[in-house]
Amino acid sequence: MKLIRSISFPFVPIYYAITSVRNRLYDLGIKKSTSYNFPVICVGNLSVGGTGKTPMIEYLIDLLKDDCKVATLSRGYKRRTKGFQLANEFSTAESIGDEPFQFYNKFKNDILVAVDADRANGIKQLKQLDNVPKVILLDDAFQHRKVKAGLNILLTTYSNPYFSDYVLPTGNLREPRSGAKRANIIVVSKCPDNFSSEAQSDFLKKIAPEAHQQVFFSSINYSNDIISLESKKSLDTVTDFTLVTGIANANPLVEFLNKKGLQFDHLNFKDHYEFTQQDILALEKKKLILTTEKDFMRLKQHEILKDKLFYLPITVTISNAPILNKLIKDFAAC
Repeated sequence: MKLIRSISFPFVPIYYAITSVRNRLYDLGIKKSTSYNFPVICVGNLSVGGTGKTPMIEYLIDLLKDDCKVATLSRGYKRRTKGFQLANEFSTAESIGDEPFQFYNKFKNDILVAVDADRANGIKQLKQLDNVPKVILLDDAFQHRKVKAGLNILLTTYSNPYFSDYVLPTGNLREPRSGAKRANIIVVSKCPDNFSSEAQSDFLKKIAPEAHQQVFFSSINYSNDIISLESKKSLDTVTDFTLVTGIANANPLVEFLNKKGLQFDHLNFKDHYEFTQQDILALEKKKLILTTEKDFMRLKQHEILKDKLFYLPITVTISNAPILNKLIKDFAAC
């Protein structure tokens, strides 16, 4: 893979030029963006996946859901439906996508969950509902510039920050680093537990935020309990299990499990992997399967895995959370 990316380096200027021109056309108003007179919050990144958008969306849901009606709007990546879809009791990971299905499973009594590749149409459809949302959270829409969110939250990981990355196809950036200027809030995600104040200050200098931007640092918290459809148990009591992941970057999870001294084998699939019947039959032979919550959304439909399939919940901790929370709540005006 590294060799292919190195060989692709001559194409970087072409991709850079195309995305730069596109952004410039929106900046100048030649290509039109739709603005809104109600709170629209975008959570996105410059890179291709793995920055922690899903737990960040869930953080915002938890923060806002008790004070105002919230809706999430995602593309619904790899779903088998088209157009606008509003999640309901008949929805599946196949019909709305694994991440929106995760939002619905966790918060269905508190929020609306919708998908539409055309975010402008999705917002229009949501605002026409009888149970109209007060705040709309756009999941992974930083490059969807036809919609102009009132508040942009940009995520970048500690281990691969955008300021040291390159655009596709050699790097992981969907657009040039300069695109970060559109963000109001930058969250450096997946920081180590021992990330000192001095190290944060050095990192902040490399980001060099604009006057209108505030930067926060977040880390992942793994639960000590693993959960199935019908039960939960302490992770410390589990031995001899198979870790199954189909996410962009499983390294932090693997490191966490290794630090706990747990013995496991790891089946690592690509992000949003669609498990085949052959995969399921192979997993059925395993003693216990531990997976991520996102992968659990795709695997739990298989009855033969029900008694052995567990997921490990995660949350995020954010530095200076009261300041971030106030920024969000003031914008949402709930």
